[in-house]
Amino acid sequence: MKKYEIAALGKQELVDKIRELEDRLADINFYKVIEQPQNPMIYRNSRRDIARMKTRLHQLSATEAVQG
Repeated sequence: MKKYEIAALGKQELVDKIRELEDRLADINFYKVIEQPQNPMIYRNSRRDIARMKTRLHQLSATEAVQG
């Protein structure tokens, strides 16, 4: 996902998307043992997307703490 796509998501959408990507990453790890994926960059890109979303979620929480 692109940064602007992540920035457009709300807090709950981010949590849902992170959970979905972490599940997908677990599946990739499981199947990586059996057979190499067709595109090995999927693993790296998924990890980076999760990190971007967690960063955005942290930013949203920090702004809520300052405002509230």
